[in-house]
Amino acid sequence: MCLAIPGQVLSVGGEDPLLRTGTVSFGGVMKNVSLACVPEAKVGQYVLVHVGVAISVVSEEEAGRVFEYLDQMNELDELEGDST
Repeated sequence: MCLAIPGQVLSVGGEDPLLRTGTVSFGGVMKNVSLACVPEAKVGQYVLVHVGVAISVVSEEEAGRVFEYLDQMNELDELEGDST
């Protein structure tokens, strides 16, 4: 199943808006993702990420709710096992 997963932006890099990337933490699992679709995303904010691309900025409360649902569905194990 393909889901958008919330994560917290830890760092942002890239001057060109189309090449903008960031390091995002998904409950302690860090990944590099494209921030090209969310130019407003800042360090400390939460974003929804689908296949390596942040697609929207969300509140911390919404991110927490999504993590609770994923935990109930045992989908967090898949995230932790992904090495990309």
